Amino acid sequence: MSRLTRRKAVFGSICMACAGAHGLMATPASAQGWSPPGADQRCPSRWGAADRRGSMNLMTPERAKRAAQLIRTGEIVECGQKLSQTMPFFGTRRFDVHLKRTFMNPEANRRGSNEELVIAEIGQVGTQLDAFPHQTIGDEGYNCVNIPRIAGRGGFAEMGVDTVGTIFTRGVLIDVAALKGVATLPDSYEITPDDLQAALQKQNTRIEEGDAVLIHTGWGLLWGKENARYVRSCPGLGVAAAEWVLGQNPMLMGADNWPVECAPSKTMPDASLPVHQLALVVHGVHLLENMKLDALAQRGQHEFAFAVQPLKVEGGTGSTVAPSALF
Repeated sequence: MSRLTRRKAVFGSICMACAGAHGLMATPASAQGWSPPGADQRCPSRWGAADRRGSMNLMTPERAKRAAQLIRTGEIVECGQKLSQTMPFFGTRRFDVHLKRTFMNPEANRRGSNEELVIAEIGQVGTQLDAFPHQTIGDEGYNCVNIPRIAGRGGFAEMGVDTVGTIFTRGVLIDVAALKGVATLPDSYEITPDDLQAALQKQNTRIEEGDAVLIHTGWGLLWGKENARYVRSCPGLGVAAAEWVLGQNPMLMGADNWPVECAPSKTMPDASLPVHQLALVVHGVHLLENMKLDALAQRGQHEFAFAVQPLKVEGGTGSTVAPSALF
């Protein structure tokens, strides 16, 4: 049995464990327990043992040209939340801005200038893209890379966010909130494969390999308004739903919540953010969190060219980003 076949078999059993996602089993996942797949089941990746780019191998000139063909009116919708001191934070993460008023220059043209000092965890605040070293299974990251081996005082020697590059591909918005007829999905609602497929059918949209797959839950409407509720829990992808999307070979998965996945997990309540491990560590697919998707949802815009460029923070675990949808 090949490694890829073994991996499919492992995740097929995981999906069977997700009783709520398929309605096939009554035994809760918590009673069965869960642990991530072993190294022999997830490595090497589909691109070989030396690969460090994961799904970014799908970012080809041909795919960029196809995405460009989706731009017909030239309209742009920004999908990034505003960076401010009033946004929701987790733990000790912070974003502080201190204005630096500079002096008036002495030349006759009276040129004045202003600057700011920003104190922030720039990789993991606001709308953010997760790089592979951000999450591990034990001491291993994507493609079984030993994370302590590549970690240094100044960042990671491999797979830092500076190596991701520009993402310009077809974007697909799956509006689960609209499917359910609500502005915001209930707290901790776990999205199932059936939800995704029903939403895609309603939208007359399909996922293609290399897409940026974005999930609209409506949770972003709480941003800066109900911060405590925003970070306490959130609706999002269940493990089975995430595996269904990952099986379509996307370039990235994103959502208008903080972890893309449902938190805490309902089908795997004994696991901590399992979709993070499955996407970043097992499949090598970047996650894009805290997106602003309400404008796209209101327009009913489900297909578009999608563009985002992470900051080149050398060796960083992620990057604050400002993605856009163009159509």
